[in-house]
Amino acid sequence: MLELPVMLMMKAKHSMAPSMISVQLCLFLFLYLSFTSSAFYSPIGIRKASPLNMGLLDSLFGGLAGGGQTFEAPCVMGEESIMSQKEHGTSATPVQSDLRWDCDRKVADNICNFNRHYAEYRGYWKSTPFIEQARKEYEENGEVKFYDSNSGTLLFTAPKGRTFDDFIRESQSHGWPSFRDEEVNWEFVRCLKDGETVSVDGTHLGHNLPDFSGSRYCINLVSVAGRPIN
Repeated sequence: MLELPVMLMMKAKHSMAPSMISVQLCLFLFLYLSFTSSAFYSPIGIRKASPLNMGLLDSLFGGLAGGGQTFEAPCVMGEESIMSQKEHGTSATPVQSDLRWDCDRKVADNICNFNRHYAEYRGYWKSTPFIEQARKEYEENGEVKFYDSNSGTLLFTAPKGRTFDDFIRESQSHGWPSFRDEEVNWEFVRCLKDGETVSVDGTHLGHNLPDFSGSRYCINLVSVAGRPIN
């Protein structure tokens, strides 16, 4: 749990005065530990009143590190214009009406199209039939595919370079489905400078929260529960 604050300390110490580092790191540690507790999440989806969310972590991380970040390849960086206002929030269309894994459509539409920082509550994905159905898909096909809940484009394919159980364990540890670089379809996924992870169609997906193994894309299940559209 403390791996991210440790990375933050190492990165920030060369870019800020010691007094500023100590104050902001203490604040960050408090927020990070609080954020990783499910006590701050409402069982109905986004809790708008709470300032503790993925976006806040990334904003604070970026501020301590001296501004926006550029993540290493193969991560593909995107422009803020991707998330400009369109016909339906940041997307041209609402989320699909028949989302996979019994995901809540209202929560999905709010998170995907009218939100830049908040997330489904920690562990939401475990309240759905996802694990059972995804395991069956993996056993049949050797992989699980995740499609944009708005456009139906393929965004992630997992697991790659690890077992299905490894993928589930890491996701359980963080609280959201967590993907690695090789599991991302970079034709349709972009990272913004604050770590926000989005689709090229303007769907908010989650955030990139790197650890010592590299980039780790912590994604809302409701954002990648779409069905493929031919």
